[in-house]
Amino acid sequence: METGLSLRLDFSIYDSRFTIHFMLERPKPNEAAPYYSIYIDRVASDDILDVLATQLQESVTFLAEISEEQSLHRYAPGKWSMRELLGHVNDTERVFTFRALWFARGFQDPLPSYDQEIAVAAAESDKVSWASHVDEFRAIRSATLSLFRNLPADSWSRSGIASDNPVTVRALAYIVAGHLSHHLTILRERYL
Repeated sequence: METGLSLRLDFSIYDSRFTIHFMLERPKPNEAAPYYSIYIDRVASDDILDVLATQLQESVTFLAEISEEQSLHRYAPGKWSMRELLGHVNDTERVFTFRALWFARGFQDPLPSYDQEIAVAAAESDKVSWASHVDEFRAIRSATLSLFRNLPADSWSRSGIASDNPVTVRALAYIVAGHLSHHLTILRERYL
């Protein structure tokens, strides 16, 4: 049975022991709903753990350069502010990571849809400082990395139903990375 995993031994910065890392193949098209390809296709690397870690460092550096005043900017009427965009990224990463945890741990119950417009309206992100949003992103991504780094090898290929569509844990890791990439591109191109 092909699992899409290969084994690599290396050192971990998290402890002094040798750590086993499983190098994942990219998700196959049937591992997520077709609309998620806009995120999965943004990730060029097969080393999703490295991508997630690199994104953490690079994103925090980039986001820290945006001022509190700038973060309230909307590029057009009716569009999210920068704070709302980052609040959305934070909430959505939590949702995707929870889905990954749920399916990785073997739960079979389907998970409901997530409506980003309801979440953004309820979050009142413009009332939260930009610095707090950036700190929250850092904490969420650190937790995301801990989850994915510590998954048993067979968990990556587990799947379940979310938003009425099948999805694998592996696809969710790529979706997390691609979703951030998508929104950072929008931030750079439309807001700054």
